[in-house]
Amino acid sequence: MANWSDPRPAASAFTAPRTGVRTEAYDAGLRRYMLSVYNYMASGVLLTGIVALLFAQSGMAAQVFLQPGLLKYAIMFAPLAFILVLSFGIHRLSTGAAQAAFWAFATVMGLSMSTIFLVYTGPSIAFTFFAAASAFLALSLYGYTTKRDLSGFGTFLIMGVVGLLVASLLNLFFQSGPFALVISGVGVLLFAGLTAYDTQRIKSMYDYVQGTDMMGKVVIMGALSLYLDFVNMFQFLLSFLGNRE
Repeated sequence: MANWSDPRPAASAFTAPRTGVRTEAYDAGLRRYMLSVYNYMASGVLLTGIVALLFAQSGMAAQVFLQPGLLKYAIMFAPLAFILVLSFGIHRLSTGAAQAAFWAFATVMGLSMSTIFLVYTGPSIAFTFFAAASAFLALSLYGYTTKRDLSGFGTFLIMGVVGLLVASLLNLFFQSGPFALVISGVGVLLFAGLTAYDTQRIKSMYDYVQGTDMMGKVVIMGALSLYLDFVNMFQFLLSFLGNRE
């Protein structure tokens, strides 16, 4: 998601290299940059999944989330705290600190997402994960390869996410099953669009950070954006494809 400070000057998200000429060195550097983003993102998702599974299988997830207490709320809101720190403090953090914050975020997300193993069956979670992963790969590939400028969709998609958050909060009070399904359907579409948009945006930023000290931080923030796109799409899909215990 585009929720962090962009180091580029005001410009379209789809830009040419600063030299105006694509060279083999430029293409190789871009591939290394994008591969680093995907490696961090995939490693973060893997860490989250392992932590979630172990926390649920240990029985601690049931003890924390099914019993009264403040600990479950601390776990639920801890990921948001890390997102805010990374989004608004990235320029003050060193690259090493940003990396540590990303891994800590993926860990607490695993603790928070362990609840899905208390609600849905293991096979349905696995099926939904692979369905979300396939959709993510296709959408990210489209965002990487398309010649179409997707920057015009950014504002619309982010406004849609804000509206989705408001609707989700409202449904906490109304507890409407059909409305929840509508929210999930809209959520899948929004984060599908954000996957393509964020991929193109991250790719275009290479032109402005290559060879600078910001490269490592931009890789982390790009991985965080794609991580959030994937995890949210997976969770909304689970509402449709998941079988409850």
